[in-house]
Amino acid sequence: MAGGRLGVSSEVEAVWRIESARIVGTLARMTGDLGLAEDLAQEALVEALEQWPASGVPRSPGAWLTAVAKRRAIDGWRRRERLDARYRAIAQDLVAAPDDEWEPVGDDVLRLVLTACHPALSRESQVALTLRVVSGLTTEEIARLLLAPIPTVQARITRAKKALAGLPYEVPGPSEWGGRLAGVLGVVYLLFTEGYAATSGDEWMRPDLAAEALRLGRVLAGLLPREAAVHALVALMELQASRFGARRGRDGEPVLLEDQDRTRWDRAQIERGRAALRRAVARGRARDASALQAAIAEQHAIAASVAATDWPRIVELYTRLEALGPNPVVALNRAVAVAMAEGPEAGLAIADGLLAAGALRGSHLLPSVRGELLARAGRTTEAAVAFAEGADLARNARTRAVLLAKAAAH
Repeated sequence: MAGGRLGVSSEVEAVWRIESARIVGTLARMTGDLGLAEDLAQEALVEALEQWPASGVPRSPGAWLTAVAKRRAIDGWRRRERLDARYRAIAQDLVAAPDDEWEPVGDDVLRLVLTACHPALSRESQVALTLRVVSGLTTEEIARLLLAPIPTVQARITRAKKALAGLPYEVPGPSEWGGRLAGVLGVVYLLFTEGYAATSGDEWMRPDLAAEALRLGRVLAGLLPREAAVHALVALMELQASRFGARRGRDGEPVLLEDQDRTRWDRAQIERGRAALRRAVARGRARDASALQAAIAEQHAIAASVAATDWPRIVELYTRLEALGPNPVVALNRAVAVAMAEGPEAGLAIADGLLAAGALRGSHLLPSVRGELLARAGRTTEAAVAFAEGADLARNARTRAVLLAKAAAH
């Protein structure tokens, strides 16, 4: 029985990971209150953990969770001594809807993102709150994505929820999107980033998150066809996602760029990405961060091999990207490109400068890259130490295993 309960708990977790954004988005639209919607969804999740081990996972778990949350909303309103007209009308609408109905509006998640990116919140709070509500990421995962301390991220989420508590849940009209677009695009990009390379857990990638981010990007591009920044982000995601089929081995182990079978890259998706990039460039956004990142991804996509890649061009693009504002991750990526173009010692000089500056402290990224560059420079003992340091810092099981194997090999 314990094994069965454990199995059901895993299924509940998987359902929540896939459906939570749509459930919360649908409930927020129904109740008009984002905070209440999240609380109701969490209560339904607790009920699932209590009931499903005995009754089994329902055929439509998303519908089950939504129905339970709706009933809890209705019960809560009925217990109030006085119902105002607004809540009474909402309750009547919810009662009238069949419990097994599961037909969320296709853009419910996008509406949720647009609403959470409220102009009353700081950009940092918008991103933190939306990642928490839309993706279901933990505070620790969000902190690693944002390169921020966990208490700071937690405080941002708490402040954001308090700030929105007194505001009606209203989806902004198209004329109001401009003030929220940068925050929305930031959230979509971070969702994709977490899907591309998970910061924690047992899997190296989370394709469900990446697919949802790409879907949102495509919807935005359809709604805002003249927004070059949207096309640039879609281009980046399309080009990066084109490699998904080659990024994992048969048992889910990571396959790094230099070892990937490029015949498994999705050529149709590459062409979609390049077309989106051309649209962004045609609208004068070739120098934006997303466009520059997409241009870098394009260089990888069109190269027949790692050796045939135009590394000097990639160095140039990273240099331009870094000029937009200090970013240690961009600097680290430039170090890799410089190493490929000029030799490992040249790349190490950049990486060592980041280390001396205390950049990316607590992240596995810097020691991992240093390990690769040290190994290529023939400094195998130092490489083994760096790989081991990276493994100690990695929170993703697959990433840790790769780094430990590299440490052992050197």
